[in-house]
Amino acid sequence: SLKSWRDEKRTVAWLHIPITHSRFISLAGNHGFEYHHAEGSMAMMKLWLKTTREDPTPIFGTHQVGVSGVVINEKTEEILVVQDKNRPYTLWKFPGGLSDLGEDIGKTAEREIFEETGIKSEFKSVLSMRQQHNLPGAFGRSDFYIICRMKPLTFEISACVEEIRECKWMHIEDLKREIEVSSLTMRLTDMVEYGLREGWDVVDIGCEEMESIYKGFKFKLYHRPFHKQSGSS
Repeated sequence: SLKSWRDEKRTVAWLHIPITHSRFISLAGNHGFEYHHAEGSMAMMKLWLKTTREDPTPIFGTHQVGVSGVVINEKTEEILVVQDKNRPYTLWKFPGGLSDLGEDIGKTAEREIFEETGIKSEFKSVLSMRQQHNLPGAFGRSDFYIICRMKPLTFEISACVEEIRECKWMHIEDLKREIEVSSLTMRLTDMVEYGLREGWDVVDIGCEEMESIYKGFKFKLYHRPFHKQSGSS
């Protein structure tokens, strides 16, 4: 097959190998195949066939996506904060975690907040995004961490005892005076304070659902609010 594929001037060969046929992995490796990715009970192997050109195939899963929710009680100017239980540090942070496959950013924030704190909340906007490379525990992947502004729908805390050391509503001024906070948490607290004072439109990155060029698909476009000029399309 490899000879015929090369004669046909094909560029790449893929092998989809289920775990029940893993004995074929070493055989494929002897013919030059390499892992591209593995997931669940399947491994995907690849062989670049076009020797006159460098392999441009992108590596699989260059980034993981995490989402955090800043839940703000605007009446009391308190923010929901947690301390992780299974970490070597005790910094106050905003609840959050990794996004599931096919899950929208806002839904990840709502789910993670509820799982960690028992608080139900509603996604309002994206506040910011962090990109970090060589993040410990990310298996060599880069990390996108998206921070959302959330509106609380309930207020009684019921923290997850397996994940959370402590959880509470903390006033913005108290959080700003805390020593055990990261630079990210402190910067976001400043952003929330600014939004409360000047209006959320100065910090919010909104979300708009749009039709994709692929029939039957839609996507979410996140952007700063703006006013279209009269007559523009």
